[in-house]
Amino acid sequence: MSEKRKDKKGRVLRNGELQRKDGMYQYDYTDITGKKHTVYSWKLEPTDPLPQGKRKCISLREKIREIQKQIDDDVVPLGGGLTVLELARKYTLQKQGVRESTRSGYNTVLNFLTNDPFGARMIDKIKLSEAKTWFITLQESGKSYGSINLIRGVLHPAFQMAVEDDLIKKNPFGFELATVVVNDSVTRDAITHKQKRKFLEFIKNDEHFSRYYDAIYILFYTGMRISEFCGLTISDINLKKKTVKIERQLQRSSDMRYIIERTKTDSGTRIIPITDDVCECFSRIIKKQKTYNSAPIIPDKNGNPVTGFLYLDKNGMPMVALHWEKYFTHIRTKYNNTFKEQMPLITPHVCRHTYCSHCASAGMNPKHLQYLMGHADISVTLNTYTHVDFDNVEKEVNNLKINDL
Repeated sequence: MSEKRKDKKGRVLRNGELQRKDGMYQYDYTDITGKKHTVYSWKLEPTDPLPQGKRKCISLREKIREIQKQIDDDVVPLGGGLTVLELARKYTLQKQGVRESTRSGYNTVLNFLTNDPFGARMIDKIKLSEAKTWFITLQESGKSYGSINLIRGVLHPAFQMAVEDDLIKKNPFGFELATVVVNDSVTRDAITHKQKRKFLEFIKNDEHFSRYYDAIYILFYTGMRISEFCGLTISDINLKKKTVKIERQLQRSSDMRYIIERTKTDSGTRIIPITDDVCECFSRIIKKQKTYNSAPIIPDKNGNPVTGFLYLDKNGMPMVALHWEKYFTHIRTKYNNTFKEQMPLITPHVCRHTYCSHCASAGMNPKHLQYLMGHADISVTLNTYTHVDFDNVEKEVNNLKINDL
């Protein structure tokens, strides 16, 4: 269980801060060239009393603010003093308070640029055509569209920062990625009503996978993000009112730390109504959950304890998205080995696509559907998650009255 680090006075320490055994505070950071540095102080905050016998000093957090200001104000004439890697690192260092998943993405890009020759290029020497050619080369060498998009997601704003700092004249990454490389991302299309029924029926009747039936049914009939489902607790479910409160995500970092995040967007925090069937699924899950010997507690970003998660793994810790991705893979593989008619790719996110598309096909008000899905922008609801097919279009046309046209 991940716990907040605290000093001897019980105050939560921020990233990079620690208190040594002798009471001195320490802060570790990396400058824009990649060099590691450490600063010390006997005080964490300016108002802290100085320990007896110690020299007068500036508090650690005052030093940290000065360090950050120096990083923010760093200017290199003509951009010649910064490489692509150094610029990317400078940009990411300034992005404070980002989600754990975003920080992980930054580190992935920085590690890649550390090993790729392009990362050693001087920023003022990068031309638009060279940036495009580099991306094309990356894809030809086997890099996926998603990975290249992640790299561009750091370099585009980093170079824009260099433009605004008058280090370079133009942003060489100011182009749409899809105009340069092929989007080979796997399309997660919604499955049909018939496929959904067959998939759920197979799970329900399978001796091993039936234990996951209720959860997968809920995903198909609520459209929740899998991280939102993993973050649900018993207290979020109101079976009397038939509602579910969604206000957090549960994730796990690459170093196996459990992280409670707020929902993907502010619109993601919502209360959704649920059907009687979904209520029954939650009721069975809660009944099983109460048989666990112990309930793990995961602190949120403010140190508040969160407990009562619906599904635990073999180690007694909450299940996360990776667990469910694997279960879906195993279920689909067994299904396709059993039946001649093959089941298409189905993941927790396909459940979300399917729910949204079926609601749209049933004629649900787009604004209501936007709320249920927790989308900040209705264009995401209309353009990304609803899939149009001929049968639905034909049905709509046949249902029109001539006076309506």
